[in-house]
Amino acid sequence: MNKPYNILLYYCYTPIADPEAFREEHHLLCLELNLLGRIIVSKEGLNGTVSGSAEDCATYMATMKADPRFAKIDFKVDASDIHAFAKLHVRTKAEIVHSGMLHIDPNQRTGQHLSPQEFKAMKDREDVVVLDVRSDYEYSVGRFKNAVTLDIGNFREFPEKVNELKEKYKDKKILTYCTGGIKCEKASAFLLEQGFENVYQLHGGIIKYGMEAGGEDFEGKCYVFDNRVAVDVNKVNPQVISECYVCGTKSDRMVNCANPVCNLHVPICEACGWGMDGACSPACKEHPEKRPYNGTGYYQKEMNGYNPLKGFNRPKKADVQV
Repeated sequence: MNKPYNILLYYCYTPIADPEAFREEHHLLCLELNLLGRIIVSKEGLNGTVSGSAEDCATYMATMKADPRFAKIDFKVDASDIHAFAKLHVRTKAEIVHSGMLHIDPNQRTGQHLSPQEFKAMKDREDVVVLDVRSDYEYSVGRFKNAVTLDIGNFREFPEKVNELKEKYKDKKILTYCTGGIKCEKASAFLLEQGFENVYQLHGGIIKYGMEAGGEDFEGKCYVFDNRVAVDVNKVNPQVISECYVCGTKSDRMVNCANPVCNLHVPICEACGWGMDGACSPACKEHPEKRPYNGTGYYQKEMNGYNPLKGFNRPKKADVQV
């Protein structure tokens, strides 16, 4: 049976002359199509994750590709039983993914794109290093077998780690990967700028690799930025690599601590989830503000009077002459 909703993951590095004007127009388009999710607009392009009915998502993709600026967008499409978001946010920012590397334009120079099948064929060669450019909380729940990971809590810390990579891997072929491909665009370009000569990137990221190459040798789950939190990608040789924060048993069940003051985002197995009443520690279990635990470890953010038109500057009515 076909699932009624789609979840779209996409980005496009392309010049947008007036990001604020485009944001207004794009916000309206999403409202008209009943889409929910998060979209970032900047002078360098567009980055989004949205959900909606299959029909509305198809219309959205066709509308975007009809615009010459976004004709090259590669949409990663996943089916869903429900919306993956509760709200719609369309915002303007300096970058479509926060890196601090404002001088880099992936349209000018970036690592060579590899299809999932090409990545699969290269990743185990002796002259290759597979580099995860994501943050620690992302790769802790899932990563490629034998991948090099970086001790970073945010992508903007990536440039600080390049000297460490130079010492070990400068003469190797570097295959970068991330969730959907967007971080690799700037990470691979920065590596080239810093003197690495053979730099590649997994086109479409982990998500596309799962869809087109079966996800082989991706161990654990892929962290995603919607209500699903983490998704399966490996249909060939899956395994769990993350451990329960409380007892240390293998678990990829990502939860938020029931204590909102803590809100630690870690794997906690189902048994410990119930045993700790959703908390990550005895102190959090006894905290006076602890939220009721419903077995999921996911707590929907308060809507706080959410209005889908918030942030959308509707035209003012003309003054009425008396």
